[in-house]
Amino acid sequence: FFIPELKKASKRVSCAKRYKIQKKVREHNRKLRKEAKKKGINKRPKKDLGVPSSAPFREEVLREAEQRRLQNEEEKEKRKQAKKEERAQKRKKEKEGATKEAEPKVKKARKDEAERKQKAVEKNSKHYLCSELNKVIDASDVLIEVLDARDPLGCRCPQLEETVLQKNKKLIFLLNKIDLIPKDNADKWLKCLQKEFPVVAFKASTQIQDKTMVSLIKRAACFGQDCLSNLLTSFYTTSNREGAFKVGLVGFPNVGKSSVINSVKGVLACNAGVKRGITKSMQEVHILKNINLVDSPGIVAQDSNPAPALALRSLRVEEGLESELQAATTLLKHCDKTQVMLQYTVPDYRSPLEFLTMFAKKRGFLQKGGVANTEQAAAAFLADWTGAKLSYHCKPPENAPLPSYMSEETVAEMKKGWDLKRIKTGNEETLKAVKFPNPASSISFTSRGPTAGLLQVTEIRVKEQEPKEEEEDGEADEKEEDEEVKEFICHKEKGQLFLSLVAEPLALVRPVVVNISNSTADDAYDFNVDFK
Repeated sequence: FFIPELKKASKRVSCAKRYKIQKKVREHNRKLRKEAKKKGINKRPKKDLGVPSSAPFREEVLREAEQRRLQNEEEKEKRKQAKKEERAQKRKKEKEGATKEAEPKVKKARKDEAERKQKAVEKNSKHYLCSELNKVIDASDVLIEVLDARDPLGCRCPQLEETVLQKNKKLIFLLNKIDLIPKDNADKWLKCLQKEFPVVAFKASTQIQDKTMVSLIKRAACFGQDCLSNLLTSFYTTSNREGAFKVGLVGFPNVGKSSVINSVKGVLACNAGVKRGITKSMQEVHILKNINLVDSPGIVAQDSNPAPALALRSLRVEEGLESELQAATTLLKHCDKTQVMLQYTVPDYRSPLEFLTMFAKKRGFLQKGGVANTEQAAAAFLADWTGAKLSYHCKPPENAPLPSYMSEETVAEMKKGWDLKRIKTGNEETLKAVKFPNPASSISFTSRGPTAGLLQVTEIRVKEQEPKEEEEDGEADEKEEDEEVKEFICHKEKGQLFLSLVAEPLALVRPVVVNISNSTADDAYDFNVDFK
């Protein structure tokens, strides 16, 4: 049976009753004031006129009064502190009685927390990432190497391609993020890469935010999905395979492997974001009938790669081996200054640090006192370059020879079984549908060639066991670089002297802090001289 809820009583009263209450309150207050006046409570205390200026020993009297006041405050603080300690001891005794009962639960919770942290560290290790990547290569029938269209050559890993060819598995390229480069540049890269492997142009959707089916408007933001699905379906039917057909997506961090799977699936099947290295382990997602896509962690880049390649393709910033300021400085040194000024609408700058300072002020990244926060500006600049936001492009090489691990027979074998006409038609439709940026608003970037990666754990162990002589050589090189410092910029703020060493050949700005209190009298800042 249904029980209706009882309504709350209204607080509204009649005007006559409200006026009566107000009258009673006034009478009560008047009575209290009258009683207080009889007792002399409401008499104002006489104002302390202080010590007259003409009184003898005025300074001594004032000093004694100040000492008494300080003494009273100290005693008051001591009493307050004693009460705090007494309450703390009381709480401690109560906790001791409760912890004796809950001690087994606390030990179990600590053990679980330690195990969780250990698993997190293991998943971030290079050994774990390499083993997961090898699992994807072994379990997949076809490998798709996802390339960032802004720098396709820098996203290629020769070690990965050679390993796939040695295992006699099919490999194709997927040129992702084509909406971030000019149309002519995308067309040239497709023609250049087709000389070695089949290439599919793709633009992943960045609007999938939940695990439910997306709407038609959001599906329209993805281009190249139908071409890829039809290509895999036709290859599966012509190859006469039985059972599940697994397609592994491999590549360096932040090229868009997880976003491609989400776009083809139509839901948020894999975690994806601007932050690099989100995917830590192998993940299999069912796409079509008997066809599964396998997500993989990013390829581990070798430390011997050029600095721009490490800034874009490796996880040195996330691992704490390199600061965001260093990575942003490296990228700025390999860009056209004029195009960077137009892209970020900043005036001419002489060094990367000066650009980051102006960029921080423009974006409102300020510290206490209005000082530009260059670290935050470097983080925003690096996020633009690694995420799917900033438009920059590289020129494809002209008449580039085949890599050493490939031959004409290998190229013919890799293209065998694929419907090349369907790929060409699908790429043309994708290029017609995508809205490309204006070439004038795209920054030209110099590619440093393919990025070397690590696929075996043994390679890492050899790298860790290098002799100390190389470290000593590195220290000697750093000393030589320090001798090339050409300019000192001094900043005096809030009692400290900040010295920034800026060198043209260096990609690193090293701030030095010197305390003025330890300096000599000649070096001290005289405000009386400068502010007359």
